[in-house]
Amino acid sequence: MADQGGSQHGIARTSRVRTEEQRRQDVEKIAKYRDLDERVRKELSQKRYTPETFQLTSKLLQLNPEYYTVWNARRRLLIYGLFSKPSAGSSPSTALPSSSLTATTTTSSDASSSSLSTATPPAPDPPRAGKSGTTADEGDGSPEQAEESKKAEQDNDLELIKQELGFTIPLLLASPKCYWIWSYRLWILQQAIQRLPIPIARRIWEEELGLASKMLIKDRRNFHAWGYRRHVVEQLESPELGGTSLVESEFKYTTEMIKVDLSNFSAWHNRSKLIPRLLDERKADDTARETFLNEEFGQIFEAINVGPEDQSLWYYHHFLMLNLVSPVGHPTIAPALTRETRITYVIREIEQIKELLEDYDDVQLIYEALIDYTLFLCQFLERKPDGSERAELVSWLDKVKKLDPMRSGRWADLERDCGLVEERPRMMTMAS
Repeated sequence: MADQGGSQHGIARTSRVRTEEQRRQDVEKIAKYRDLDERVRKELSQKRYTPETFQLTSKLLQLNPEYYTVWNARRRLLIYGLFSKPSAGSSPSTALPSSSLTATTTTSSDASSSSLSTATPPAPDPPRAGKSGTTADEGDGSPEQAEESKKAEQDNDLELIKQELGFTIPLLLASPKCYWIWSYRLWILQQAIQRLPIPIARRIWEEELGLASKMLIKDRRNFHAWGYRRHVVEQLESPELGGTSLVESEFKYTTEMIKVDLSNFSAWHNRSKLIPRLLDERKADDTARETFLNEEFGQIFEAINVGPEDQSLWYYHHFLMLNLVSPVGHPTIAPALTRETRITYVIREIEQIKELLEDYDDVQLIYEALIDYTLFLCQFLERKPDGSERAELVSWLDKVKKLDPMRSGRWADLERDCGLVEERPRMMTMAS
């Protein structure tokens, strides 16, 4: 008989016998990693912000992209060793004289692009240092030479920014949910705003929005990528980049992503956040807002009818219902709806959901929605459940307790809170 103790989720585990050669290779890898780590620590402790140290951080991060301390060190190396000058707010540079900035590294043109790539590019080339330690000497300070110097600094910084964006792409492909890579990439993009002319910086951020789209094609539900996309859109809309609203295009994007995958929780969530702005910017009147609400209810219920066991769909339906029963305190889709109209909507949704039970009588989320919305209705009408509602609530809760026995205590508490069961009298103690 097979050993069930060595299985998980019904899949039997298979033991791997490692050869002596494999063990030796692992030991060598560990030794190499520790040696590299020690070298980086030593260089940083002596504040050697040089291209050589920068190369060492590249190698270390390619081995371990979760090493957030090294990402922070890489920032310092760029500010005080490679960028043309520290950005505003940086502490005084402690970089070594420009004679340390002499090493060169060959970097392919592919590495500097912001398109997806599977090859890990090497670290950026160091800037060309002048006598003063910047990327170009300022000469006698004539306007022409000052402008030339400024152009050289911007060219240097642009190349470094592109190369750093290229460096992080394969790391993101290998570790798409690593927070430190996303954080570092945003920092690099922020450097573009601080160091480059606005048109050039904006073009870089626009390319980044394309990258976010590609990452979401690779993993449609990656919440890190969705959050990153929202931040990129916010920057593109900002005055810093001469931006205008992208709410229409982003709303359209959520529609496209939902059509591809109805279970995309992040797309539904993004959609819910965009709607108040969308309607405001459209200057939608009361009729347009009610039409929009009806269309959203129709779209989500059509999706629920296909996949009633999908929690992300019920999340969005719940969002729409809250717009009806709890319009105070947050932006609403159709604030001008009368109380009677809201009640009609809630009753309509409850009746439609009841019809789902004809085909899906074993889907717990349907019963939970019916319970919630019936209680919403009673709260909205400022009354307790009537006789028929009470009977339905008891029936639905009985079904939920059978479908979800692990949380029977929760459902029992809900029964008591709704007044659906009598409180049992406390047992008298022997002393009394």
